[in-house]
Amino acid sequence: MPLTTQQLIEWKQQGRPLVVLTAWDYAFAQLLDMAGIDIILVGDSLAMVALGHDTTLPVTLDEMLHHAAAVRRGVKRALVVCDLPFLSYQESVSQAIHAAGRVLKETGVQGVKLEGGHPAAVETVARLTDIGIPVMAHVGLTPQSVHRLGYRQQGKTEAEAERILSEAIALSEAGAFAIVLEHIPSQLSRAITAKIPIPTIGIGAGPDCDGQVLVTADLLGLSPKKPPFAKSYVNLREIITEAVGEFAKEVREGQFPES
Repeated sequence: MPLTTQQLIEWKQQGRPLVVLTAWDYAFAQLLDMAGIDIILVGDSLAMVALGHDTTLPVTLDEMLHHAAAVRRGVKRALVVCDLPFLSYQESVSQAIHAAGRVLKETGVQGVKLEGGHPAAVETVARLTDIGIPVMAHVGLTPQSVHRLGYRQQGKTEAEAERILSEAIALSEAGAFAIVLEHIPSQLSRAITAKIPIPTIGIGAGPDCDGQVLVTADLLGLSPKKPPFAKSYVNLREIITEAVGEFAKEVREGQFPES
């Protein structure tokens, strides 16, 4: 049986760390699930990883639905969460309900993620959770706001830190089941984690969150360039290039297939 949002909240109380990775297709989802990952996020990072865009902004809701459905088909245990892409939920609460409803109905995933902690985002989270749609929140560096924030660390000033802490508390009170803390100082993520009852999932936010997430392409060394806070555990880019090159060499030299 798949994990539930309630189990994840209980794990926070038990001090059990959450492991989160992204997936964008059936094959990777199946491998991550077999490896015991707790949450698989169909992140809008697939705009860059799978579709070749420079930012997350161009990916559409229909594209997210296509990838999320493929990921869900590959998963038996993990909780699968899908990002709501840029401009699929910001216009109004009714737009967010329609987009999130499509995600759950058409893909089978168990939750959605949306960025931001401003009052309109908090209202949206409250309304979605009221009608039974589980929501993962996301504060700090929010990639959909790249043209306003860039990719710099957030929460470095006292005022910024106070704002992000207040946003996290408000999102938790609105009913979010977990919250991503991206690229903020460790002391701020530690304060948020201690203050709210839902799991915090860090990415570039230090070691004191309740869980950690990476973009799988960064972890596997598939990205040509990764963020400074990411870690590659293998260089699949190099391994795949060498394997393909060896295949091409054998074909050209008449060594494959063997006669």
